Amino acid sequence: MTMTLPGTRIGVVGAGRVGAVLSAALRAAGHEVVAAAGESAATLTRVETLLPGVPVRKPSAVARSCDLLLLTVPDDMLSNVVSMLAASGAIREGQYVAHTSGRHGLAVLEPARLRGAHVLALHPAMTFTGTTLDLPRLPGCAYGVTAVEDVSIALAETLVSDLRGRLVWVPEDKRTLYHAGLAHGANHLVTLVSQAMELLRESGAADPAATLRPLLTAALDNALTMGTAALTGPIVRGDVETVRAHLRDISLHQPETLPSYVALARSTVNTAVLDGQLLPIRAVKLVGILNDALEKVTA
Repeated sequence: MTMTLPGTRIGVVGAGRVGAVLSAALRAAGHEVVAAAGESAATLTRVETLLPGVPVRKPSAVARSCDLLLLTVPDDMLSNVVSMLAASGAIREGQYVAHTSGRHGLAVLEPARLRGAHVLALHPAMTFTGTTLDLPRLPGCAYGVTAVEDVSIALAETLVSDLRGRLVWVPEDKRTLYHAGLAHGANHLVTLVSQAMELLRESGAADPAATLRPLLTAALDNALTMGTAALTGPIVRGDVETVRAHLRDISLHQPETLPSYVALARSTVNTAVLDGQLLPIRAVKLVGILNDALEKVTA
């Protein structure tokens, strides 16, 4: 069930990378963005670029001017922002209040609900640059939604449909776990890939990204399709001496990468054993050299 947004007047508090882009996408879908709040120079630039003509106002003024209030502030600020807006009377009965935090659900919006607002959590499972580059990436994006009231559920369905996304219902008590999965998969991937590029750069590769891109694309596609059955490489093969050589050269040329290599290698060993892809006797040898490598660094 979808619905027509009441008045279609949207206000955004925290027009950062996420807020400015989502607001721009909703505006392109035919909704009116009436005001945005933000103070940093970067935020003002985003509003000028992505939301031309939209006035920048104080958070309380934004809340009073709209029917749907989007709160796109950092997780640790969200509770204070909601409490402040509710206490000031800027949030009113019948208004819709949504946040885009992955970690938080509806509990953080309780002050708004007590004022009579309809509340929902709407988190885009996407990484944002805060530029126009993000807009073509939104179609097909999953949105982790938590809502209870029928009107809030209907609104979530409408917003996700208008954004041409895919709705994923997340129970209130599973929000943190949901967000941890996304952060572990995406944020830590950036760290991993950056470290891999540094190793290749140290090896003399002129274009580490071009070297990695076909391999990583195939590995990601296989992992998403096959899960742990997609594992390949020296650990699954039980190539102890290859892993030992890796550890030696990483220690010499990129020692800051060693802890993450060891941690992921240990996890890969455990997974390969549980899946029957690696003999326990080979696993013991691999774990031994991995432990020894870290002990040498910390000694």
